[in-house]
Amino acid sequence: MRELTRAEEQIMQILWSIEKGFVKDILAKMEEPKPAYNTVSTIVRILERKGFVKHKTYGKSHEYYPIVSKDAYRSFSIKNLLSGYFGGSFSRLASFFAKDENLDINELEKLMDEVKNDVNES
Repeated sequence: MRELTRAEEQIMQILWSIEKGFVKDILAKMEEPKPAYNTVSTIVRILERKGFVKHKTYGKSHEYYPIVSKDAYRSFSIKNLLSGYFGGSFSRLASFFAKDENLDINELEKLMDEVKNDVNES
């Protein structure tokens, strides 16, 4: 799996939420100022080449749908974040956020409980 640009990720977030759609549907969900139709179309085709979406053809129109789940990309992104910035250590990540966000001990314990629950559910 490859990392997405900010524009690609924005479009994937929309596709994950609507599950499938034409370029006009994606564009309709975007905030102002909206990019040009051709820009969105180009980015969707790039996402298809990267293996994130596929399409169904209806005449000259294409309906796009994600083939990489949001959870799969989230997991990939977090692993990249951990390995790239925290030496693969979740505790270093938690420590960073604790210092940066001024988390208190109760918030840290809650975070650790959530992580333990997520690991046990996997």
